[in-house]
Amino acid sequence: MPSPTPSPTVGVLLPRDLPTDLILPFARRAEELGFGSVWVVEDLGFRGGIAQAAAVLASTSRIRVGIGLLPAGARNVGFAAMEIASLAQLFPGRTDIGVGHGMPGWMRSVGQWPRSPLTFLHEYIDALRALLRGATVERRGRYVHLDGVRLESDALPEVVPDILAGVRGPKSLAVSGEVADGTILAEPVAPEYAQAALGHIAATRPHRLVAYNVASVDADPEAALAAARPGLEWVGEPDWHAHIAPLPIARELVELRAACSTREEFTRRLPDAWVSRLTVTGTPETARARLRELGGAGVTDAVLAPVGPDPLKALESLAGVL
Repeated sequence: MPSPTPSPTVGVLLPRDLPTDLILPFARRAEELGFGSVWVVEDLGFRGGIAQAAAVLASTSRIRVGIGLLPAGARNVGFAAMEIASLAQLFPGRTDIGVGHGMPGWMRSVGQWPRSPLTFLHEYIDALRALLRGATVERRGRYVHLDGVRLESDALPEVVPDILAGVRGPKSLAVSGEVADGTILAEPVAPEYAQAALGHIAATRPHRLVAYNVASVDADPEAALAAARPGLEWVGEPDWHAHIAPLPIARELVELRAACSTREEFTRRLPDAWVSRLTVTGTPETARARLRELGGAGVTDAVLAPVGPDPLKALESLAGVL
C-alpha cells in the first residue's frame, strides 16, 4: 500500500501593508484558527522584521513566527546574531529566521549591494549559524570580518532557530543547500518550481523548504480565482523568471506579459487555469489537494498570502484548508 502524500505545515503571511492596529489581532487570530506559523516580511519602506516578530511573539503563546526575510546587507552579522539570539531566548522554539540578498533595487538604493552577492550570503549565513551555536568566530572573508567574536553564554538560546535562505536563482539555491537549514521560496511556488529548486539546493542534511503562495479559499471557486488574480501582477517580470521557467506555460506566459502594456492588463488576461496553477486557490477541498501536491514536491512549510481588501476576513477563509 503506497504511503500517503505528505502535507506541509500551513502558515500564513502577515501582509506588509496591514494597518498597524490589525497586526497583533491578525497574528492572534491566526493562532486561534490553528495555523502553524505566521510570517512577517521586511520590505524596504514598510516595517522592520525583527520588531514585528518580537511583537507578534509577545502577543501569542504557541504559533511559530518566521521572518522572511532579513536582507544580509542591512545588518552586521554580529549584531544580527545578538538580535536573533534575544528572540530565541525570550520565545524558545518559536522562531524561524530567513536571510537573503534582498531585492537588488532596494539594496542598491541604500548602498548595500555587494559585488558578489553569492559570496556575501555564503559568508554571512555561515558566520551567523556559528555565532548562534556558541562558537568563537574568526572570519577574514571577502565581506564578513570577525575577530574572535562570540555571544556570551548567558545570551545563547537553548533552542537555536533555523536559519533559512530566501533565494531564487540556481547558484543562490546551491549556497542555501550548503550553508542554511532551509530555503524560503517567494511566491508563486508551483510543484514544478519546488522540485527544480530542490535539485539546485542538493542538500546533504535535513533541509526545510518553505513556499509562499498567493491564496484564496471560497465555496465559490470563481470568486476565489477572481480574488487571487491581482496577487499575480509581478509574475511576468524578469525577476520572477526562475519561478516560471520549470512550468510548461513558461514561454506563453512571457509572451503574454510582453504583449501587455501594464501589469494590470497582464493579470486580467491570465487564463484561469494559469491562476490556479500559480496559487493555492479554490474551494477548501481544492486548496487542500494543492497543498498535498506541494508536499509531494518536497515543500515542508506552506505559507499562504491572503488577498483582498479585508485581511482578517481572508484569514478566516484560508482557515478552511486546516
